[in-house]
This record gives sequence, structure tokens and C-alpha cells, in this order.
Amino acid sequence: MLQTIVKKWLRDKNSGFLDNGNGPDIMVDKADLVNCEFLKVGVMVEFECHADKRGLIAKNVKLLQQKKSNSKNNKGKRNTKEFRPGVMT
Repeated sequence: MLQTIVKKWLRDKNSGFLDNGNGPDIMVDKADLVNCEFLKVGVMVEFECHADKRGLIAKNVKLLQQKKSNSKNNKGKRNTKEFRPGVMT
């Protein structure tokens, strides 16, 4: 399973795109979402990637547990670790 962030979600089309670094975006359709109705831009997802005549397609897309900031433990510090998506070609 691969992991990346949601780049774009088109509610009117029930589909969107996942970030793929420097490669072509990965298409995702509402029918391929697991336990959710839509995706928000910027959230992290886990998925299987398949290629077809349209390009890269995400299947079995699942939301990953989003980290919640705890101001007591972070003491105002932001997470500076850069996210680096994998590239599928």
C-alpha cells in the first residue's frame, strides 16, 4: 500500500487527484473510497495504485489517522519534518 496526500477533490464530479511528487497525479473516484464519502485536500491517504489507459488510478483508498496537535506536549513548536511522496511512473 502506498501513502500520499490529497491534492484536489471535485465534489461535483465525485473524484479527485492524489499527489505524486514530480510524476503524474493519481486519479481517485468516490467508488474507490473505503469508509468515507469524499476527501479533503491535504489529508493523508493509503491506497493501491493501478495503471490503465487513463493513467494512474487509486483503488481501496483509506484515510490515515490524522495527527492531532497537543499543545501541552508541543509547546508551540510546529512539526518541521517535510513530507516526501513517492513517485509512480
